[in-house]
Amino acid sequence: MNLDPPGERLVQIVFPARPDRLRLARHALADAADLVGASEVFINDLVLAVDEACQNIIRHAYGGPTDRPIEMDVRKNGGSLVVRLVDYAPPVDPSRIKPRALEDVRPGGLGTHFIQALVDERAFLAPPPGAGNLLQLVKRFA
Repeated sequence: MNLDPPGERLVQIVFPARPDRLRLARHALADAADLVGASEVFINDLVLAVDEACQNIIRHAYGGPTDRPIEMDVRKNGGSLVVRLVDYAPPVDPSRIKPRALEDVRPGGLGTHFIQALVDERAFLAPPPGAGNLLQLVKRFA
């Protein structure tokens, strides 16, 4: 993974885009956040946001479970944790990724709301060569 964001790298993993492999990513992220003294609430919020983003990659970017990779890079940068997720699906149009209205009550589809509520910054950045998408999530320490 050629991400080169600023900050101290805490963990970097590559895993297949399969729901049963998200547990590995959640544990790696939680352990990294714990290593730098993040609170339990901070860790739970960040893990949920990243899990939702990974589920969206699996469901929407890749079109379902696959052995194609998701790359996760976690860094401590000053007073924040920065998580970058890279996939190799076709590039998405970030302007089309919008949460549905909360009044539209039905199962699923709330991942974008969770991500927005649980992190301080989220942005699609230019992906590394050969990759499709790079999502950056930033959560600041209180």
